[in-house]
Amino acid sequence: MTETADRTAPAYALLTDGRTVEIRSAGPGDHEQVLRLYDRMSAEYRRMRFLGTSRTGAAEAAERDCAPWRPGHRALLARHEGTVVGVAGYETGEDRGSAEIALAVADDFHRVGVGTLLVEHLVHAARAEGITAFTADALVANHAVLEVFTDLGLPVARRFAGSDVRCTIALDVGSDAGERYLDAVAERGSTADAASLRALLRPASIAVVGAGTKPGSVGRAVLVNLRRAGFTGRLYAVNPHAHSIVRTPCYPSVADLPHPPELAVLAVPADAVPEVAEQCGRTGVRALVVLTSGLGARQAAALMAAVRRYGMRLVGPNCLGVANTDETARLDATFAAHRPLPGSAGVAVQSGGVGIALLSGLARLGIGVSSFVSLGDKYDVSGNDLLQWWEGDGVTDLAVLHVESFGNPRAFSRTARRVARRMPVLTVDAGRSQAGRRAAASHTAAAAAPTMTRQALFAQAGITATTTVAELLDTAALLHAQPLPSGTRVAVISNAGGATVLAADACAEAGLSVPELPAGLTAALAAVLPEGASVANPVDATAAVDSDALRACVELISGHGCVDAVLVALVPTALTEATGDDLLRALAPLEEPSDRPDWRRRPMAAVLLDQAESVRLLRTGGDTAVPAYADPRSAARALAHAAARSRWLRRPPGTVPAPTGTDPAAARALVDAYLATYPEGGWLDPARCATLLDAYGIRQQPWAWCEDEQAAVKAAARLAAPGGRVTLKAYWPGLLHKSDQGAVLLDLAGEDAVRAAHRDLAARFGDVMTGVLVQPMAGRGTELVAGVVQDEVFGPLVLFGLGGTATELLADHAGRLAPLTDQDVHDLIVSPRCAPLLFGYRGGPTADLESLEQLLLRLSTMACDLPELAEADINPLLARRDGATALDARIRLLPRRAHDPYLRRLR
Repeated sequence: MTETADRTAPAYALLTDGRTVEIRSAGPGDHEQVLRLYDRMSAEYRRMRFLGTSRTGAAEAAERDCAPWRPGHRALLARHEGTVVGVAGYETGEDRGSAEIALAVADDFHRVGVGTLLVEHLVHAARAEGITAFTADALVANHAVLEVFTDLGLPVARRFAGSDVRCTIALDVGSDAGERYLDAVAERGSTADAASLRALLRPASIAVVGAGTKPGSVGRAVLVNLRRAGFTGRLYAVNPHAHSIVRTPCYPSVADLPHPPELAVLAVPADAVPEVAEQCGRTGVRALVVLTSGLGARQAAALMAAVRRYGMRLVGPNCLGVANTDETARLDATFAAHRPLPGSAGVAVQSGGVGIALLSGLARLGIGVSSFVSLGDKYDVSGNDLLQWWEGDGVTDLAVLHVESFGNPRAFSRTARRVARRMPVLTVDAGRSQAGRRAAASHTAAAAAPTMTRQALFAQAGITATTTVAELLDTAALLHAQPLPSGTRVAVISNAGGATVLAADACAEAGLSVPELPAGLTAALAAVLPEGASVANPVDATAAVDSDALRACVELISGHGCVDAVLVALVPTALTEATGDDLLRALAPLEEPSDRPDWRRRPMAAVLLDQAESVRLLRTGGDTAVPAYADPRSAARALAHAAARSRWLRRPPGTVPAPTGTDPAAARALVDAYLATYPEGGWLDPARCATLLDAYGIRQQPWAWCEDEQAAVKAAARLAAPGGRVTLKAYWPGLLHKSDQGAVLLDLAGEDAVRAAHRDLAARFGDVMTGVLVQPMAGRGTELVAGVVQDEVFGPLVLFGLGGTATELLADHAGRLAPLTDQDVHDLIVSPRCAPLLFGYRGGPTADLESLEQLLLRLSTMACDLPELAEADINPLLARRDGATALDARIRLLPRRAHDPYLRRLR
C-alpha cells in the first residue's frame, strides 16, 4: 500500500467553541511549525509534556512527529488558520498490536477539544492498522492530558508509580463499549456543532453583500426583511454604489465595514462569490449564507476553500436564507414574502419553494417556527447540524426536514435517533420514483438515495416520513396538538352513516383497526344517543344527535380504554342548522375524572367533510386544539404516523449482538487475495462464495465444486442420501441468474442421470462453463431471499423477503441498515407481506425464526467487517422447522476502503 493511500487524508473538524481546525498527517515539511508549537508552550506545560524543561525533549519529539510515514507510526497535526495548534502521534514497538501515544496542544487552545479531536482521528487510523491499544505515560499532575483520555469514551486502565501514571486505552472493544464511545463522540460533536451555528442563527451583526438600490433585487429583499423583523444586532449593507440602502448604512466592500460582522449574506453574481467569501474570511466573518445559484465547479471549490481556510460555516449556495424568531434575535435573513410566525417548530429544507410552502402551511395551522434554514445545495451546514441545534436551543419541540440528499446518512441517523426521543422529527420522503430521483439529483447536485435504503434509515431512526408536504402538515397538526396514541385501535363516531363508512375504510387502509366495542359500553352509548343509532364501531349517532349527546358519546368511548384514539366525522345537517346547535362543542377538552387515577387523555381528530381547508386546528377551549381534516384519509394517515411514533418510543433502542463462531481474519484473507488477483473486483466463484459464508457461520446446503463429469458423479454419490436426488448448477464467470439461463438441473437420481445432466450442460455452455456445483436436493420449505447491498453513501443495507424465481417480480422485501440490532432483525422478519408464511399461515409449518435471525445478524456482521463486499445475495434461502439454509449465493467484491461515518469531520 502506498504512503499516499495509507496516510490520513486531510479533514476539517469543529472545536467545542465552534472554531474550525484542519486535521492532517504530519510530514518532514512540518518540522519547523511543530518545533515552534513546542517553543511557544509555557514552561509548566512543557515540563508536563516532556517530563522536564529541556529543549532537547521538544526537538526529539518534533523529529519523531515529522518523520516520514511508515507502518506503526502516525502523527497528526491540528492547524487553525495556518498555525499548528496541536500534535498527536503513536508509535508501535515489538508488540504491533499496541502503540505508545503522545500529544501536545498550544497553551491558548486548551479545553476547546483539540487534543480529543486528534486522539479520535488517531484511534481511527490505529484501528485500520490493527492496533488494539494505546499506552501513554504522564505525570499524575498532568490533569489536562489525563482528562482527554478519561473523557474519550473508551475503557482506560491506569497504573500509578509515584508521580507517574501509565494509561492503557483499549481500542478493540465490544458492541456495548463501542456504543459508549460513539455516544461520547456524538455528544462532543453536538456541542461543537451548536457552538459553530451560533454566528449563523444568533449573530450579533450582519452584512448583506449585494443589497440592491432598487426594489426587486434579492439582496434588497433580505435587507428589508431584516429591518421589518427588527433584527436586534448591528446591520450593514455592502454595495459600492450607495451610502445607504433601506435606512441601513452601506459600504463599498466587506473590508470597509467598521466592524467585522458575524454573519454575511451573499447575494452577488456567481463569479463574484469566491472573492467575496475570501474577503469575509480575512475580515473575520464567522458564517456565510450564500443565496446565489449557478456556481460552477471552480467557483464552488474556491468558495469551500475560503470557508475552510477561515473556519466559517456556510448555508447554501442556492438557498432562500435563514431565520430565527426568538425575541432576542429577531432574525429574518430570507427573501420570503412573509416573516415566519414565532413558535417552536424547527424547519430545514433544501428546496426554497418547499420551504415557503411549509412555512405558509404551518402558519395557517397556527404552528410557529423557532428557526428556519434553507439548506440549498448544502455544501456545509446540513440537516444533521440543524437537528443538533434544535436539540439544545431550549425552544424547539417539533423538527421538520425536507432533504433530497444525504452527505453522511449514518451520522444523521444516529443524531436523529437521539433527537427523536425528545421531539417528533418529520420529513417528506422525496425522490421515491426514478423521475423524482433524477429531479432531486439535478436540483441539489447530489445523487438521491434508493428508496428502500432511505426508508430503512427513517424507520430505524424514528423519523416520521410522509409522502407529500400536505401529509407532513396533516401529521404535524396532530402531533402538535394531541397526545400520542398507545396503539392502533380507533373508534369512529359520526352523525352520518356514509361518513362512518369512509372513515372506517380510511383507517383500515392506513393500517389502523376499528374494533367492535364491548357490550357494556355499547349499552351505555345506546342510552345517551338518539333512537336508531348504531353503537358498534363505527358509531353512527344519526343526524338527530345534538352536541350534548355527541359529547357524552365521545366521553364514554374516550374514558373506556378499549380504543387508543377517537375519530369524529361530522357533516352539516338541516337539523343542526335549524336548532343552531354546534356539534363542534362535543370536541371540547375532556375533564380528567377525579375518581379515575388511570384515566388518560386519548388523541382525537375530527373530519369535517364540508370544510375548505385540508387541515386546520380547532381551538375548542383550554390549551388544547383538535386537528380537523377535510378528508378522512388524511386524518387516518396522521393517526397512523402518531401510532408508529408511539410504538417506536416504547420499544427499547436495541443492541447489536456479536455472533459466535465467526472467522473475520479468514474472510479478510480471502478478500485481500481475491482483490490482489482481480484488482477491479468482480463476482466470486461458487467455491469462494461458500468459503466466505462459512467464515461467518452461515449455514449452507452441502456442496461440491466439480470441473469434470467424473468428479460430478463422485460428488453426487457422496452427497446424496440413500435414494436421494441432487442438483447440478453450471457456472462461468459473469453468470448471475442461473435459472434464467437454464443452468440449473434438478431432481437427478443416480449416476446415469448425473452424467446425462453434466453432458447437457457441457453441450450448451461448454465454451464458457468452468465447472458445476453439485448439491443434494433440499426438502420443502419457504423460499426466501436474504442479502446485502453496500451503498456508497448509506453503507450496507441488509435485505430480506420472498425469494425464489419470483423475487424480483413480486418485490416483497424489507431492508434495514447495518449494523443490525436485535430490534432491526425482528422488523426485517415481520415486515414483508410473506411474513405470515413463517408463522404457520393457515396451518402450514412454522420456520425456525432463531435460525433466520442468526443468519441476518451474520450477514450484517460480514457487511460491516468487509467494506469491499459490494453485494451479496442468498437466494433461495430455505426456511424450515429445522433451520434456515442457503441453497445458492452470489457475492461481488469491489476495491473499497473502510469509511468511518462517525469520525468527526466537516464535509
